[in-house]
Amino acid sequence: MKDLLGGKGANLAEMASIGLSVPPGFTVSTEACEQYQAAGRALPPGLWEETLEGLRWVEEYMGARLGDPARPLLLSVRSGAAVSMPGMMDTVLNLGLNDEVAAGLAAKSGDRFAYDSYRRFLDMFGNVVMDIPHALFEEKLEAMKAAKGVDNDTDLTANDLRELVGQYKNVYVEAKGEQFPSDPKRQLQLAVLAVFDSWDSPRANKYRSINQITGLRGTAVNVQCMVFGNMGNTSGTGVLFTRNPSTGEKKLYGEFLVNAQGEDVVAGIRTPEDLDAMRDHMPEAYTELVENCEILESHYKEMMDIEFTVQENRLWMLQCRSGKRTGTGAVKIAVDMVNEALVDRNTAIKMVEPGHLDQLLHPQFANPEAASYKGKVITTGLPASPGAAVGQIVFTAEDAEAWHAQGKSAILVRTETSPEDVGGMHAAAGILTARGGMTSHAAVVARGWGKCCVSGCSSMRVNEIEKVVAIEDKMLYEGDWISLNGSTGEVILGKQPLSPPALSADLETFMSWVDEVRQLKVMANADTPGDALAARKNGAEGIGLCRTEHMFFASDERIKAVRQMIMAPTVELRQKALDRLLPYQRSDFEGIFRAMDGLPVTIRLLDPPLHEFLPEGHVEDIVRELCAETGAAEDDVLARMEKLSEAWYILS
Repeated sequence: MKDLLGGKGANLAEMASIGLSVPPGFTVSTEACEQYQAAGRALPPGLWEETLEGLRWVEEYMGARLGDPARPLLLSVRSGAAVSMPGMMDTVLNLGLNDEVAAGLAAKSGDRFAYDSYRRFLDMFGNVVMDIPHALFEEKLEAMKAAKGVDNDTDLTANDLRELVGQYKNVYVEAKGEQFPSDPKRQLQLAVLAVFDSWDSPRANKYRSINQITGLRGTAVNVQCMVFGNMGNTSGTGVLFTRNPSTGEKKLYGEFLVNAQGEDVVAGIRTPEDLDAMRDHMPEAYTELVENCEILESHYKEMMDIEFTVQENRLWMLQCRSGKRTGTGAVKIAVDMVNEALVDRNTAIKMVEPGHLDQLLHPQFANPEAASYKGKVITTGLPASPGAAVGQIVFTAEDAEAWHAQGKSAILVRTETSPEDVGGMHAAAGILTARGGMTSHAAVVARGWGKCCVSGCSSMRVNEIEKVVAIEDKMLYEGDWISLNGSTGEVILGKQPLSPPALSADLETFMSWVDEVRQLKVMANADTPGDALAARKNGAEGIGLCRTEHMFFASDERIKAVRQMIMAPTVELRQKALDRLLPYQRSDFEGIFRAMDGLPVTIRLLDPPLHEFLPEGHVEDIVRELCAETGAAEDDVLARMEKLSEAWYILS
């Protein structure tokens, strides 16, 4: 069903079938998107008529009509591919508003709610459908708040919002040279086309490439009746995971905003409160939500990622999907679900991806209790995705990709991330944002990749144009080194030392289950006693390849002896250099054999691509360094380089 309806549409249908409160709607299939793309972005014959038929069903069910000021029906139009791609494709909320419908909605639900919904729709529709930069609308909003002397959107009055609607409509004329399309059915058609188009957007293509997602038809389009979290203090919206996606702990993990719509949480536009705030504000809706989480985990036998809205104390379920998680979280969830008799061991093994295990081998900070660490913590944000990251500050996704391509470790620093940043987020060693919570776009994407992320760092002010960030009383610039602790949310000045991670009891349990079913023997690449010991601790049954040349990279003394051997003009001098290397190799082999304790070790004799042992840089720098290390004259070094030059080192 997911192949045809997309993950979101299939799960909405599933939630409705098991009795949960889901806003009524219909799904335009992935097959239609595939046909649309194949036809050069033309709607397949009959699709629009079928869409209008689905709309009539929703209108009859709700007793309301799209575009009718007396009985206004507003819609959400959301994407949903068969594989979750958080934030990569488009969504339009509050569709169906125009001046007449807004006036009718105001008569029913109050001026402030109506014009807040209208200005949100103008912003989102303009950005998603008309390709007007969100920043143009944001400028008007910030100017209005400054003029009225308020900090939050929620402090603006109904008259302020009505005035803002007029300014937003002018943005359409200024940016596109045309009026905002006021016909609701035209709005719906344009929104469906925009969602189809977002399947082939650069950010969606890049995300699929990074995550090796292939073979999908396209995105479905989910058209649903709107439910409103911005109807006052008895309404709100939230995102949660049924277990902690970072640690795997069996406890609801999420965030909630009173008097807000879902995009405010997911996009990180406002930093939300912890889910416990909902329990205090709306205890009955919270109790129902907890029950729904238990139902969904039991039904799907998975940790679930859920979006929901409360409209005037009534809970509505907007989305559920398998939650993205870290390696630590994946292993603990799998082990716990076996212990809870939710799944069997074979199912649990399939719940953990190979990439999750790779994350568990990433280093952590060596000593976070040391004064050299504690004394350099300059601020603390939200621990959005665990792990340790050390790198140099960059302020754009493009710079993060460029620095990564040069072999540099970059920390992407943003006010908030957007789906367009996906390439830079993947290239960066870590992500730091001023806005957004634990379920924001940055947090969800980073956790899915096992990438360190600190979000919601409210003391931080980012100036992307000047390439400077103010944190408390410190000014940091592009290229400055910082360290991020994604497990605590700490931001540390400078480069902190890293150490290998400690492996958990849950991982040992999980790997013992894997050992029971695997058919392959697993051996390791290990070139030093330390590598061999780590391989043995991680369950390797021997060393499949020990590369002797890598032993010489362990210290400057070793590498210099190799260079002397390479540059030696006579057999006697070469033997002298080799005699210096012998004790190093003898000691390393003894350490490797002791670590493996009788398990097989396959040794590859010296495989010397010469460039690996030589200094890096321009020829003049290389010659100067070799002369200093070997005592040879410059002419002798140049002659030796000429004699040993390689055209294709792989055949050397």
